[in-house]
Amino acid sequence: MQLSEGDDDPLGLHLAALAVLDDRGTVVGWSRRAQDLVGYPGPDVIGRAAFDVLVAAGDLAAVKDAAGRCRRTGGWFGVLALRHRSGHRVELGLRVSAISRDQVREWFLVGAPAAGVLEWQRDRAVLEGLYRRCPIGMVVHSPDMKILRVNRAIERFTGVPAADFCGMPTGVLLVPDDARKATDRVRQVIRTGKSLVYSEQFVRLEQDPARERVASVSSFAMKDPAGRILGVAEMIEDITERHRAQQRLALLAEANSRVGTALDVWQTAQELADVVVPHLADSASVDLMQRVTRGEELTPALAAPVVRAAATSIAAQQPAPGEPRGEPIEHEPGTPQGRCLADGLPVLEPVLRSDRVSLEPGPGGSAPELGAHSLIVVPLAARGLVLGVMSLWRSRRPDPFEADDLTLAHELASRAALAIDNARRFIQQQQTAFTLQSSLLPSAVPQQSAVEVAHRYLPAGAGSGLGGDWFDVIALSGARVALVIGDVVGRSLHAAAMMGRLRTAVHTLASLDLEPDEVLSRLDDLVNLLAAEQEAAGERPVVQQVVSATCLYAVYDPISRRCSAARAGHPPPVVTTPDGQASLLDLPASPPLGLGGLPFEAREFELAEGSLLTLYTNGLIGERTIDVDEGVARLCAALTRPANPLQETCEAVVSALVPTRPADDVALVIARTRVLPEQDVASWQLPREAATASRARAFVTDKLTEWGLEHLAFTTELIASELVTNAYRYAGDPMILRLIRERSLVCEVSDGSHTSPHLRRARTTDEGGRGLFLVAQMAERWGTRYSREGKTVWTEQPLHGDPG
Repeated sequence: MQLSEGDDDPLGLHLAALAVLDDRGTVVGWSRRAQDLVGYPGPDVIGRAAFDVLVAAGDLAAVKDAAGRCRRTGGWFGVLALRHRSGHRVELGLRVSAISRDQVREWFLVGAPAAGVLEWQRDRAVLEGLYRRCPIGMVVHSPDMKILRVNRAIERFTGVPAADFCGMPTGVLLVPDDARKATDRVRQVIRTGKSLVYSEQFVRLEQDPARERVASVSSFAMKDPAGRILGVAEMIEDITERHRAQQRLALLAEANSRVGTALDVWQTAQELADVVVPHLADSASVDLMQRVTRGEELTPALAAPVVRAAATSIAAQQPAPGEPRGEPIEHEPGTPQGRCLADGLPVLEPVLRSDRVSLEPGPGGSAPELGAHSLIVVPLAARGLVLGVMSLWRSRRPDPFEADDLTLAHELASRAALAIDNARRFIQQQQTAFTLQSSLLPSAVPQQSAVEVAHRYLPAGAGSGLGGDWFDVIALSGARVALVIGDVVGRSLHAAAMMGRLRTAVHTLASLDLEPDEVLSRLDDLVNLLAAEQEAAGERPVVQQVVSATCLYAVYDPISRRCSAARAGHPPPVVTTPDGQASLLDLPASPPLGLGGLPFEAREFELAEGSLLTLYTNGLIGERTIDVDEGVARLCAALTRPANPLQETCEAVVSALVPTRPADDVALVIARTRVLPEQDVASWQLPREAATASRARAFVTDKLTEWGLEHLAFTTELIASELVTNAYRYAGDPMILRLIRERSLVCEVSDGSHTSPHLRRARTTDEGGRGLFLVAQMAERWGTRYSREGKTVWTEQPLHGDPG
């Protein structure tokens, strides 16, 4: 019988060789494909014994063994070597099956080249592995959105037997939202025929909706040879753990860039809370020890109150109004927060019990109000000390916290705690530095009669470093006053230290009653000396920013109403006349201290009573941020029509020109000039003669009697007599005696000599040399000041009490 394969062969039989043997092994059927494989046409084989025609002698035993198995089991499958008509061996894979026809048993043989059979076996093994042993899930969908088959991995993933899936609608076991996404994905592949590779989907089963998993799904269309879509196959891999690990790594990386961007405790705490919400928790709060927020030292045994430093939730990315930042928070010992603070160990409560959550305050109230069902509390610990705690809640996310979440939260808290502790230390250092700086500045202006003074000093915003701005009001002899303001270049502790040195030097130079330009010249020498010393000590890279300074030095005399001033690189002062007209004072410009160059030049001008003399540093006019001319114009506008209380004028200037967080230190001094009444000053020009001392005593006695200061007559007579006698003996004309009544009684004797008087202790045998010693014993203060015309020796006595 000749077996033929037609063109209409949907089962692919034309690819296999077909043969039929009777029960005795005689060939009774032969196909064209069999002829092609072994070379024998049908007529040459049919009716002959298959052993004689096809089997080589060397393979006879294997063929007999296969025949024996066929008879015992009714079939066989394997690979046999047959003899080609040309004589060479042909290895075929054969499947032998017993068939019965008219109660006669025959054997139906289907064969193909052994290589093709092995490939078919491998394909079948792969297909069998996909359905039975593959760890990746597989689902086959029909075009009408029914499940045709799933493998064992899907069975393990869902807990539903694989056989029960047949005929179920696509996405039947998922919660509605996830089922819709799964159905849309399959429909898209059916509609377009394009594969979707590695699309991630969140998967929640209806039987366990609280557990959220992540699956990587690859979908592709199954097509027949004609290109018709037979269905969609999906490979589904559970990547929940991998996805969460990636999220944790991404969160750690984000925290590294977002947390601790500034040395500010409050900002760092808020950055930590903002990072964990919503990536890890639905709500978060950060509570810190109050001492941490103040930059104070912590000790393990020191119990301190806790304050709310930051809080946020998915509902509002800001601290909740019900828990104001900085307000004390009490955590009872039995709460997770209390235990965490006491033990320094993290706490994980995957499921909050209803009898416990009321003890755990959330960022916007209590945990029950937020619907929280899971809690993590981790300590903020750094360098062996617990700085506070971070509390995390989940309310909207259905899955509870787990151990890996606790590890992640602990790692985030540990990193943030270092940033918070660094910020605490920075606050501590800043406070120490500002304390040092404040101690170098005047806490109050001295009592004097020349001017009424209001002043303000505003340090730059946090993180700007220490500045070297300073000011001073120094009482001078003769009822005069020195107004000083300066600015050391740079911002550092060195700048503050340099400022302290310069301020001390100014006080020393002021006590010598030098002219303003002479004071600046001496300061310039001092700055150059200090710079040279520091450079010699190897500090040049640090000190390059602080080897220069600006300064303005002005001296006002309330008797003559004259003011003498000089400036070294400093902005000129503003003068406001009594009628409210404000303008810059035209002072000669000179280089800053420490740069050398042109000499300093002073200028003298007259100020009407009630005028305002305003001294300031660059920070007030915004030299770094706005045009200087604009800043000066704003300053003059603020000083026009000043308020009668001088302090109000000072506050108005600061409010108008200084931002909330100035970029530079601001020093401001406003002085309202006074004039000493004429009746409080008496002056006499004395002739150069022997009786001058007695005439001086008479003038003093008469004037003190007029002023009602008779109790000072004896000592003042003696002082005036000794000073006039010295001038008569050792100096030249003119000799002027002056008395000034203000907060003390001032006695001055001026002459035309620059010879300096010296105080000495006379020996027993000396006839003279005791006069200046007696003057020093009777006066409260005494000194000498020099002018271009000569010198003045002055003394001060308290108006009340016995100076001796």
